[in-house]
Amino acid sequence: MCIRRIGKRKKLAMYEIFLSVIGLFLSIWIVVPVPTAFLLPLGVGAPEVCHWLLLLNFTAFGVSFFGIRSHWLQYVALGISVVGIVLSMLPFLQLSATQQQMQLAMEKELGKDYLTSIEQQHFERSHPFSLVDAFKGIATNKIRYTPNIEFASPDNIPLHLDIYRPLQVGQYPAIVVIHGGGWQSGSPTTNADFSRYIAARGYTVFAITYRYAPTYKFPAQLDDVRSALAFIQQHAAEYETDINRIALLGRSAGAHLAMLAAYQQDTPPIRAVISYYGPSNLAKGYQEPPTPDPLNVRSVLEAFLGGTPDQLPEQYTKASPIHYASRSVPPTLLIHGGRDHITRIIFPRLLFQALQTAGNQAILLEIPWAEHAFDYIFNGPSNQLALYHTERFLAWALKTKI
Repeated sequence: MCIRRIGKRKKLAMYEIFLSVIGLFLSIWIVVPVPTAFLLPLGVGAPEVCHWLLLLNFTAFGVSFFGIRSHWLQYVALGISVVGIVLSMLPFLQLSATQQQMQLAMEKELGKDYLTSIEQQHFERSHPFSLVDAFKGIATNKIRYTPNIEFASPDNIPLHLDIYRPLQVGQYPAIVVIHGGGWQSGSPTTNADFSRYIAARGYTVFAITYRYAPTYKFPAQLDDVRSALAFIQQHAAEYETDINRIALLGRSAGAHLAMLAAYQQDTPPIRAVISYYGPSNLAKGYQEPPTPDPLNVRSVLEAFLGGTPDQLPEQYTKASPIHYASRSVPPTLLIHGGRDHITRIIFPRLLFQALQTAGNQAILLEIPWAEHAFDYIFNGPSNQLALYHTERFLAWALKTKI
């Protein structure tokens, strides 16, 4: 009987160890950079579901703490759970200071009273972060959705865009959204929650695509963005768009294309551009890749541009937004994760400095715990902060700025 009882206690302790280890394994990616593309979803997702991980780790701790501790393994389980709790709390501990820094960055560039100039606007998010939304999700209101509109067919490759509009017919400022995917993949439907959310705030949102590398190399992708802008201008009345109030917004490779298109001298008038973790200096990005480098940045750039910086220096220069920063360019909002291991945080910092040195309006918002593509978790803490300030920047640029 005694041996059986000891075996049962050990089995229970092993279950507790297992639950604690799962919580710790998932939480550890909040601070440990992922070494491979296979693990990248964990590196991106762990900080953005830290509220769920905190709940999991507290549950594991409670199971071990309130159980009958009759085996030394249960004390090990308790220790593991404590470490998991600490790790999963890290983004929460940084939330307040990060929001304050973001708010100061906005006010420094736009003026302390920039919110009063847009106070007549209705903002869905009255607070930068909501724990309820983190668990339940961010609500998106009903909108009109028109998918799969062909806007160009270069080399007989049909290119499509999706349109998101408010329910009420009218004329609205436009936001052109360009998806990421290393210039090699992606879809206009990517990050559709964002497009729906923003359209419900009173914008016409065009989510576009472009031809992919390595079959099509730069500047094909930029040409496709410009074709989309020309199409939008031509069909502005049909799609209820104010062509004098257009902003570009992109993510990763799409952010690179958004900045590049907005910074060209012969681009149709663009009122603002928003870059979510976009690369801006491709030669330096090649020469100074992240460590670790889960996507092999150099191979991605070679596929996009057709070679190395030594082989194609002019291509790398033409394809780098930072080389256009000395021009007069639209106001730019840069949003970047401090732990980005695809596009290192040093590059948006350099772009921000170059834009400001040239007298352009630029804002850099850093999220210290966030990885590349953090906003794929739409209700995560990083995207809640980003969405709060993106919504206000767009209102400032498109609805009140003369």
